[in-house]
Amino acid sequence: MRIEEHVVVQAPREEVWAFLSDPDNYLSFMEGMARWDVEGTKRTGRGARWAIRMRVGTAYVGGLVEVVEFDKGRELAWTSITGIDQRGRWRLRSRSPKETEVTFRLSFTVPGGLLSRLAERIAGRAVASNVTRSLERLRVALER
Repeated sequence: MRIEEHVVVQAPREEVWAFLSDPDNYLSFMEGMARWDVEGTKRTGRGARWAIRMRVGTAYVGGLVEVVEFDKGRELAWTSITGIDQRGRWRLRSRSPKETEVTFRLSFTVPGGLLSRLAERIAGRAVASNVTRSLERLRVALER
């Protein structure tokens, strides 16, 4: 399942980057997140690891992810190390000196056979809804 959403934030790209590159901010705006903790001594940047969990229905899904791309001010991406197979990416592009387009991509796979595909579709709707609300909450937080 792949989800991609965009939002335009009335804030400079550097300000948006500072907010998104700090793992302490995620629980304040990511809808449905129950956990976003730094694992190890590296908090941010390539190689940082975060333990994350999102509530999807009655389950908490996620695992340990590692930051694999950290292009300062432009892109931050992670991939799963343990738990559900997932990849996430934030992409920032300036639209003007005080306006930033934020794109969030998330892809995940529920392991198993035919029943897992059904579970993936059901979970996909809940996760997509969480992503949409998260981007709106991000916009509000940064435009305050």
